[in-house]
Amino acid sequence: MFSRLLSGAKRPFSSLSEQEILALAISSEEDDSRIYLAYADALRERYPRSAAVFEDMAKEENTHRQRLIDMHKARFGERIPLIRREHVRDFYERKPDWLARSMPLEKVRREAERMEDQAYHFYLSAAACSEDAEIRTLLGDLAMAEKAHETLAHRLGETHLPADVKAEEDATAHRQFLLTFVQPGLAGLMDGSVSTLAPIFAAAFATQDTWQTFLIGLSASVGAGISMGFTEAAHDDGKLSGRGSPVKRGLASGIMTALGGLGHTLPYLIPDFWIATTVAAAIVFVELWAIAFIQNKYMETPFMRATFQVVLGGSLVLAAGVLIGNG
Repeated sequence: MFSRLLSGAKRPFSSLSEQEILALAISSEEDDSRIYLAYADALRERYPRSAAVFEDMAKEENTHRQRLIDMHKARFGERIPLIRREHVRDFYERKPDWLARSMPLEKVRREAERMEDQAYHFYLSAAACSEDAEIRTLLGDLAMAEKAHETLAHRLGETHLPADVKAEEDATAHRQFLLTFVQPGLAGLMDGSVSTLAPIFAAAFATQDTWQTFLIGLSASVGAGISMGFTEAAHDDGKLSGRGSPVKRGLASGIMTALGGLGHTLPYLIPDFWIATTVAAAIVFVELWAIAFIQNKYMETPFMRATFQVVLGGSLVLAAGVLIGNG
């Protein structure tokens, strides 16, 4: 909202002079170089070869910056106007470099590709706006250089990131994703789906009151989500185990626990008891098979074993809840 209100204070790109275009290009190259170095810092511990690629890309951006500064000195003197991308209307934005620390490896690579593509289109537009032959030539050359960064990344990859090393880093990133998100999320989903079956269906058959059943299911689901989230976040800071941020793991576990219980709780908003119970039972069936599928796909648990553990176990808990409620 505030960005819209302030957008009127921004300059349209077409209004920039050649000096301002050079100044904007200089500041943009400085920012991109810092971002690549931030990527390198964030990746260095786990993915040192990828970090080396981004360090070399930062050096390339600094080379571009120096060429732009030299051109500005030759044409307009030493003083470079202060103009940045946030001062120009509809100009591309960059994400804060501190976000790199929370981004997975593949997302960092995609973000770098997006940055190069945006820079390429900027230099094309800037060259089209320039009437000075030398400035236009420089901007065109930089556009081609940005376009060639895909080739540069490939060339750097042959030096720093050969196929076997890239495969190893990709495997490490996948393992980190499993440890940080899939494993705690799956544990939460299993706990929320299975552990709430007995109290919810026992309350449903004991009272046959859909609203009371909904309140019991809601409290059980939310309470279990909070408990699982705090337990996951508190019992391991991830430094020794390598399981990643405790906050991320706690959120994954807590949210999936709550969702697992809410899935068969929400049908009890339906006033009719038997319709609500039938829908809830159908959702339980889907939940249990979904858990078995996730175990098989991500945790490589044999499908029959996952089915036996989850579906049979969940069915027994559900039956226990029904029997207790009818007791």
